[in-house]
Amino acid sequence: MRPAASARDSQKADAEPAARPVPDVLAAVDLGSNSFHLVVARYTHGQLVIIDRLREMVRLASGVEENGRIDKEAAARALGCLQRFGQRLRDMRADSVRVVGTNALRVAHRKQAFLERAREALGHPIEIISGMEEARLIYSGVAHTMPSEPGRRLVVDIGGGSTELIIGEGLTPLELESLQMGCVSLSERFFRDGKISAKRMAGARLAARLELEPIQAAYRRRGWERSAGSSGTVRAIGEVIRELGSQAHAITQEGLDRAIAYLVAAGHVRELKLTALTEDRRPVFPGGIAILAEIFAGLHLKEMRIADGAMREGLLYDMVGRYTDEDARDRTVRGMQHRYHVDFAQAERVEATALQFLGQTRDAWKLQGDPPAALVLKWAARLHEIGLDVSHSGYHRHGAYLLENADMPGFSREEQRLLARMVGGHRRKLAPEGLEELVPPWDRNAINFILILRLAVLLHRGRSPAALPPIAISAASKSLELHFPGRWLKDHPLTSADLQQEVDYLRAAGLRLRVFTGGR
Repeated sequence: MRPAASARDSQKADAEPAARPVPDVLAAVDLGSNSFHLVVARYTHGQLVIIDRLREMVRLASGVEENGRIDKEAAARALGCLQRFGQRLRDMRADSVRVVGTNALRVAHRKQAFLERAREALGHPIEIISGMEEARLIYSGVAHTMPSEPGRRLVVDIGGGSTELIIGEGLTPLELESLQMGCVSLSERFFRDGKISAKRMAGARLAARLELEPIQAAYRRRGWERSAGSSGTVRAIGEVIRELGSQAHAITQEGLDRAIAYLVAAGHVRELKLTALTEDRRPVFPGGIAILAEIFAGLHLKEMRIADGAMREGLLYDMVGRYTDEDARDRTVRGMQHRYHVDFAQAERVEATALQFLGQTRDAWKLQGDPPAALVLKWAARLHEIGLDVSHSGYHRHGAYLLENADMPGFSREEQRLLARMVGGHRRKLAPEGLEELVPPWDRNAINFILILRLAVLLHRGRSPAALPPIAISAASKSLELHFPGRWLKDHPLTSADLQQEVDYLRAAGLRLRVFTGGR
């Protein structure tokens, strides 16, 4: 058995991983519902310097069929784009890469096969993020790239399948919303054949108004001093307004009215003879301008500046934050602990033991991945009792539901799903269903994380502040051995009984746990 001091040192090393330097080259890939974007930046002297950008109009949202499947044509466009992005990433030797999918991938069903092919084409895994996380990243990208000004700022981003509205101050978002309307989805609904009429535009604006209505009063009450729009749709609208004769450097209500009148007079997207509109932008432009017109009307906007930054820049700054400042995910975990009245002392005890066990099993189980295994176990340990705030009966299931469905800034949907499986499986009968739905390597590793968490929780079931003895743990495929010193288990008969029951629980799930006394 390893000495107590050695175990404590291992535990401390896992609990406080050494700070990692920020990579020289970082890259963010935004798989939007309309366009795919790649941004590559160099981190130098504490600043991000953009060194390359790629953008391709993929219109993935238009390829999501009514049954939720991604059609073959849209999948082929997307995969071809990702192959080109992958080559650029390899050529530029990006050291750290994050790839996120937004609304189109959120609503698509049976997408695992596509995601696996996309990962192979790009060379990096894809995170699917929630609308609220998308909004947070958008605000970060805008706030970091616009001049710092006092007061609140409204940020609007019209994507292909969703529209995000954020009120923030400085670098901090205060209100976040993601509405189920976008330039692709609204154009497909009202302008699918390319025809534009006053009646169709009125219908599109009414649909946008209905989506905006539930939040507009709360947003107006919160208030802001200035507004900014980000991403391609808002930028294209601004360029169209200027091309139609406006001298303003911001989008105004007058400019929107002039642009809408021009669209209706043209009668069809093919008649939009403006250099500001590329051929691939024209089919989705009417839906985008209908959305922005209703945002102006519903929120009583006078003008909107156009921001240079957007979600991909937000991704880059979020990546830097994970190396330098506090990880946004840690802030989220701490906030959830407070909200759901977690017993912090108990969570810390479980976390420390889980990290100690991780140090002894990491190599045998090859527990690798991003985020690192220590972070995954830390978050799960800190949140494993949040379900108690709902009900003690089946609290692990309540906790799993909260983790899978809550808005958790900084976390991707896959990370939330992994934490939900871990918390949902940390006690009682072990049912490993759903683990195969996780993305690699979590589909293989999740069961091992669950075993570590289960044992850490079990050993602290008495909630005693007394330290555990040094416990040696060895792992093999689908099996674990625990070695306790001396008479410790005989002196703790309740823990011994709990371990025997755990042996039975794991046996029923096809796993083996063996418990020994007297050291190793």
